[in-house]
Amino acid sequence: MFLMNSTLVSLALVGATLFSPISLTAQTKPTTEKIPSTQVQSVKETKSAEETDAAGNQKETQERKTDPLTVLRDQINAATGAERIRLELKLADELLAAGKTSDAIAELHSVTSSDVFDPPSFYNAGNSLARLGDNEAAIEAYKKAIDQRKEGYSRALNNLGVVLLRLGRWDESYETLLSALKWEHFRYPEASYNLGRLYAARGQNDLAVREWRRALAIDPNHAAAAAAIARLGSEEVAIVQPSRVASTSAESSGTLKPANISERAPRTLILDPISFDLLQRARTFTEKGNAEASVDSYERLLSRKGGYFPVANLELSFALFSLKRYDEALSNLELVANRDGSRYPISYFHLARVYELKGDLKRAETYFTQSVSAFGTKNSQFLLDVSRVREKQGDFKGALEALERYLTLMQQQGQAPSWSDERLTALRHKVAKPE
Repeated sequence: MFLMNSTLVSLALVGATLFSPISLTAQTKPTTEKIPSTQVQSVKETKSAEETDAAGNQKETQERKTDPLTVLRDQINAATGAERIRLELKLADELLAAGKTSDAIAELHSVTSSDVFDPPSFYNAGNSLARLGDNEAAIEAYKKAIDQRKEGYSRALNNLGVVLLRLGRWDESYETLLSALKWEHFRYPEASYNLGRLYAARGQNDLAVREWRRALAIDPNHAAAAAAIARLGSEEVAIVQPSRVASTSAESSGTLKPANISERAPRTLILDPISFDLLQRARTFTEKGNAEASVDSYERLLSRKGGYFPVANLELSFALFSLKRYDEALSNLELVANRDGSRYPISYFHLARVYELKGDLKRAETYFTQSVSAFGTKNSQFLLDVSRVREKQGDFKGALEALERYLTLMQQQGQAPSWSDERLTALRHKVAKPE
């Protein structure tokens, strides 16, 4: 979906009618009639005004010919199709350079509303909108580019995934970044780096490191991936590693053990080689979309670990969820949430999702609220989930409170969702006049 081997790509954002002087009609025949002096004065004044108007219009025309913004607008008005879009992008770039940000955004919105077939231009518009913080419009532009290209637009997929990650729409971001990697046969360092960022945001640090190492294996000079791995050295995170030595009972239960590499290295969960191989096989099956095979590998691993190894239980629940085996997913998520929820807080969110699907809205609200507490301002999107399930229960005041908290956080980030006013009005009406 995004940048192919690069960070967000910057957009290359990319007369006049000549005044025709008035022609005075020549006299065809001399006359002896005297014109009163007042009339002569009047005629002379009129001629002088005409000459002045002509000079002024000629100056204005010359200014129009030399003003790049005016020239571009004239070219846009005369252009059609893809050429018009590209000129609009160029105009947006010029407007930004002139400090006219709102005008530039308006021009970019004009581009994204077009039905012309031009995937690269929509991709570039998405990049510019993303850089300007207009995330919703950027998402629209990227999706249009992807839909028009039909297949293989990995750069647009990558960039779309990044914007979705920025908004806390983690599930959508995951699917999008994974699609970018699949189109590139998992040899797209930038998408791997961004997928690692998503995993890290969700608290799945082992998977994050896996992606960052994959990025470095393809591009050893990927500084951001190397720095991300180095940062984990100062954090309390779990990294799964194989061991030649049989794991202890504590390790088998998933208890954290310091890695024997350096004092600043991430702490590790140790797996014996066979179990470690099963974990990697399960993850590979998941990436390739083979959920059934993934479930089988996770379950075989767990049978070797007494039924609990937090990383495996958590990831197994995702595979089961994709297969709509909700009860099994629920039991694995509850194990992780109850034993290691503080270390894997994403389990709260997925528990809430399952409970909501099963119609247990009160428990769904409880776990969505725990997600809000666990992630804080890292993902305000969870507040929308809280608002939704409260509204379903008829708790309109609580739904409004959660929505207002979400919008306050968005405003602090310079964001104003286009749907916010309508949604606020609807909830306030329900609070005032309960059904």
